Amino acid sequence: MENLWKFLSRHFHWLLFIILEAVSVVMLFSYNSYQSSVWISSANLVAGKIYECQAEIEQFFSLNQQNEQLSQHNLILEKQLDMLRTRYERLSGDTIVFQQEMENLDDYQLIPAKVVSNSVNQRDNLITINKGSSDGIETDMGVLCGNGIVGVVYLTSLHYAIVIPALNNRSRISCSIRGTDYFGYLTWSGGDPTRANVEDIPRHAKFKKGDWIETSGYSSIFPHGISVGRIEKIFNSHDGLSYRLQVRLSTDFSCLRDVYVINDKSMAERMRLKEAAIDSLMLTPIKE
Repeated sequence: MENLWKFLSRHFHWLLFIILEAVSVVMLFSYNSYQSSVWISSANLVAGKIYECQAEIEQFFSLNQQNEQLSQHNLILEKQLDMLRTRYERLSGDTIVFQQEMENLDDYQLIPAKVVSNSVNQRDNLITINKGSSDGIETDMGVLCGNGIVGVVYLTSLHYAIVIPALNNRSRISCSIRGTDYFGYLTWSGGDPTRANVEDIPRHAKFKKGDWIETSGYSSIFPHGISVGRIEKIFNSHDGLSYRLQVRLSTDFSCLRDVYVINDKSMAERMRLKEAAIDSLMLTPIKE
């Protein structure tokens, strides 16, 4: 104890200097908006780099399993494409129309990205990807993977972006039952990360367990027809006016690595048209 007091008395001025410097730094970043924003941006950049390195290490040790899964998935897709092409040609007798429909997908640019941070055990999970505004990523862009939907871009920095996945209490994704025009909204309230609910399906809708749920295309975020999952259970809504469907998600969020951000080239034009229509309705007087 005596040695401790001697040490403190000998270096008291240095300890006081360090304490005062720490207090001044905390006050500087706490009570000044500019310095605070610089600190947050720098911290996010460092955290993003750490997450990216961690994700690269984990991905390296799982490359064999991922390559095997990709090979199997590509084989299945090739078989499905050949089957669809054969059926379409047999029914229509025209291959030019099929090629034109494939060319329509050029309206959507898919920006590849890597998941550097992810969680599935929270009520409001978030995903960090290694692409940002410098790569063309903007807020409200849809994100998907090879198996189906992932979520929506929420925030962007220069080199990173935060995604609100389907496994988030705030997520509301417009979905429909495949082969029908009945639609509802995909929600998640926590718990099992492999299942979610589709709310507000009309009572007169015709469907059954095992039917596919896909994106409806009614929003400007996701195009029509992206897989969401299969219907497992059917419940009545709280008010009894609609159905609530329990869906087993087609995307496995627990091992998410490679994703694609949807850059819809026509989305900006549609949003401008919608905003113009809203402004026009607000300014136009109602005639009785």
